[in-house]
Amino acid sequence: MLDTRAADFCRLFAIDHPIVLAPMAGIVPPELVAAVGNAGGLGMAPLWTCAPDALRAEVRRIRDLTDRPFGVNLNMDFRNEAQLDACLDEGVDIISLFWGDTGDFVARARTGGAKVIITASTAAKGREAVALGADAVCAQGWEAGGHVEGTVSTMALVPAVADAVGDVPVIAAGGIADGRGVAAALALGASAAWIGTRFLAAEEASVHPDYLARVLAATENDTGHHDDLYDIDWPDAPHRTLNNSTSATWKAAGRPKPGQRPGEGDVLARRPDGREILRYQSASPHATLEGDIEALSMWAGQGVGLVAKVQPAAGIVGEIVDQAREIVGF
Repeated sequence: MLDTRAADFCRLFAIDHPIVLAPMAGIVPPELVAAVGNAGGLGMAPLWTCAPDALRAEVRRIRDLTDRPFGVNLNMDFRNEAQLDACLDEGVDIISLFWGDTGDFVARARTGGAKVIITASTAAKGREAVALGADAVCAQGWEAGGHVEGTVSTMALVPAVADAVGDVPVIAAGGIADGRGVAAALALGASAAWIGTRFLAAEEASVHPDYLARVLAATENDTGHHDDLYDIDWPDAPHRTLNNSTSATWKAAGRPKPGQRPGEGDVLARRPDGREILRYQSASPHATLEGDIEALSMWAGQGVGLVAKVQPAAGIVGEIVDQAREIVGF
């Protein structure tokens, strides 16, 4: 059963390995998407922050780097019809939808020839995704880094979603950073694994050196889940990050609500074009930023303690697949 599910997933998405690159906004450039695809996994591009023309350019750049299937991730809290139009015009193979109301995006994407993956945080939302026409469901557990909608652990969530969605493949997300996690996910009923934090240490990732150093030094106990800490630009969106000076000062102040937090309005860093990044802003520590990087929202899941070295994305995919195959065939 395990090898059949994974094999079916790979056939459905025309890939070699049941490994999906999590679309980490601000961190995953075309080079990383393509590298994962070229290694046999499924690269997902986080393009929901892009204007339509910029999205088209990113898609074309990925195509210049790989002839393998890849997907584009769109955020339904910032649903943008023009972004979906651009994806379909460019012939994107897979559309990944997360957070918020999907509207008519699923039907439009499938009519346009794309397969659709919907992220779900409960079994009920998994059933809703299938009813909408999802080709696969990403079951995101509470351990995941970045923005995390649900409160259920991956271990409990994945089998519940798998039971709820029947034959629709489930991609397990949250806390998976090596082949042991992939094998466990398959044993729980998943068909593939959605992996983000491990790829922060990919050579192709656009990660600031200070952020990378913190990731490599972190343990499984060095992250925190917050309802509204890094809420500027994206309010009401719970998230998991590495603990840092910002979160420590906020906790010491008694965890005050937005508007009452210490250091609000502080400019921590700047982008190359001069745009400021404020304390408590939802902003990935991209390689090109300058400033107090340690105090920014350093997204990371609880699997961060398993990230020990920098290596090419292909090496990460290969190591994960080899380790998983030693435990369970697929």
